Amino acid sequence: MNYLNITLPKLEELYKKGYDLNIIYYLKMIDDGLDPIEISLKNDKLNHIWSSVIRKGLVSECTLTAEGKALLDFMKENGDKVITIKRKKPPEEPFLRWWSAFPGTDTFEYKGKTFTGTRALKAKKEDCKIKLNKILDEGEYTIDELIAALQLEISQKKESSYKTGANSLKYMHNSLTYLNQRDFEPFIELVKKGHKAKTEKEERSQNYEGVNL
Repeated sequence: MNYLNITLPKLEELYKKGYDLNIIYYLKMIDDGLDPIEISLKNDKLNHIWSSVIRKGLVSECTLTAEGKALLDFMKENGDKVITIKRKKPPEEPFLRWWSAFPGTDTFEYKGKTFTGTRALKAKKEDCKIKLNKILDEGEYTIDELIAALQLEISQKKESSYKTGANSLKYMHNSLTYLNQRDFEPFIELVKKGHKAKTEKEERSQNYEGVNL
């Protein structure tokens, strides 16, 4: 078991960055394989600390994020020399790619048919960015897989709409709910099996099937 090396210079740096020892203790518990969620829910003060750990992006699904690991490693370092805590800012490009791929509304045109919706599907952009970065930080899925899964679901819903005449995209969750409920997971499994969304060229080609020119 790796023990924390708490010194006054480290404490000063810790508080300067907006952390405290309560947060470090939670990170240490998770690092040791303990689950603090159940006990935290029984106590308002502990629940407040746990919420802070989540909000600061140090933990995702009871697993330390890269930033959480870096902070805990900082507290484990030996010696009195203080190394500045460097917060790792996730790159913007992966999220912007995913955000661009997510439909803005449930109104769309497909194979010459227009399907009118009633809802905005993009919601709470900054919250979505935090959630998506946490999912990527877990390391289980890549941004390419997440985008491919999203595109496959949209493609299937559009194709279903075309065949049935009813707008299937209206049943899609908004962007934040989609991430929170991990709607992408079944479609990632399909992507891994070789399924993929139809390209615009393939859609146009199917649109002309059966048309006498």
